Amino acid sequence: MAESPAVAESDAASGPPGTADPPVVAEPSVVAEPWRAYRMVAESWRTYRMVAGMWIRSTMTYRTSFALTLFSSFSVTFFDFVVILLMFGQVEGLGGFSFAEVAFLYGTAGTSFGIADLTMGSLQRMGRRVRDGSLDTFLMRPAPVLAQVAADKFALRRLGRVAQGLFVLVWALVLLDVEWTALKVALLPVTLVSGAVIFSAVMVVGASVLFWAQDAAEVTNAFTYGGNTLLQYPPAIFAQDLVRGVVYVVPLAFVNWLPALYVLGRPAPAGVPSWLAFASPLVALVCCVLAGWAWRTGLRSYRSTGS
Repeated sequence: MAESPAVAESDAASGPPGTADPPVVAEPSVVAEPWRAYRMVAESWRTYRMVAGMWIRSTMTYRTSFALTLFSSFSVTFFDFVVILLMFGQVEGLGGFSFAEVAFLYGTAGTSFGIADLTMGSLQRMGRRVRDGSLDTFLMRPAPVLAQVAADKFALRRLGRVAQGLFVLVWALVLLDVEWTALKVALLPVTLVSGAVIFSAVMVVGASVLFWAQDAAEVTNAFTYGGNTLLQYPPAIFAQDLVRGVVYVVPLAFVNWLPALYVLGRPAPAGVPSWLAFASPLVALVCCVLAGWAWRTGLRSYRSTGS
């Protein structure tokens, strides 16, 4: 019986008798990696929202206590700005900046840091979790570890810091004598969001370091809380080497210094291109990539305490 053309063609393609068919190698999908990254981000956000929501519901059970702690947080952080008020009671300017301009720097830095502290502030406990082995609990759950750790013990009282920063920022905007353009108006919210992302990335990198140096939380705080304090004052009062360091090494200057100088109509620090005032979103993206790499590296090096 003659073979059908389809069978003959199939036999010819499969090779000589007695040989196995070659394995089929799937072509790599062009959209596989972006889709995988999207799923990871979506799963992380879902986990973060669920854990943070649990702590928020717990906090709101005692509304009076929450209101008191929120007001306390607002008041304590406002004392930082009182120092600036007292300073300008004795001088007319600081590094060539007026009170309204310094208040603008304070408000933008404080708001961005407040958002980062609200969302990622729990990462400060990483050293203790690694030391006592409590991180093992998060590793056993089928959910992104970073989202779990960042949302654990979510402190809604930290909204006080955000509210205080926004209060000073609105005050500064009322006092400022700036020729507003559409670009400057659009740059302001972009600066706040990008600054919060940069601070959050620095917090993640700092938490990653704690996998190896469990007692180095104060060192990492120097770049977060210390960086927030640094950015509240004009760059003109600091040494040029320090200014270059927060531009090209730890890019905290992109949180508010560079975009704020553009909004205020002031030149960028010496040696810094003026177009970097618009680079905050790109710098925030790069910081997120580096923070993700640092976190994965630290997590792979973790060894349980066996507890």
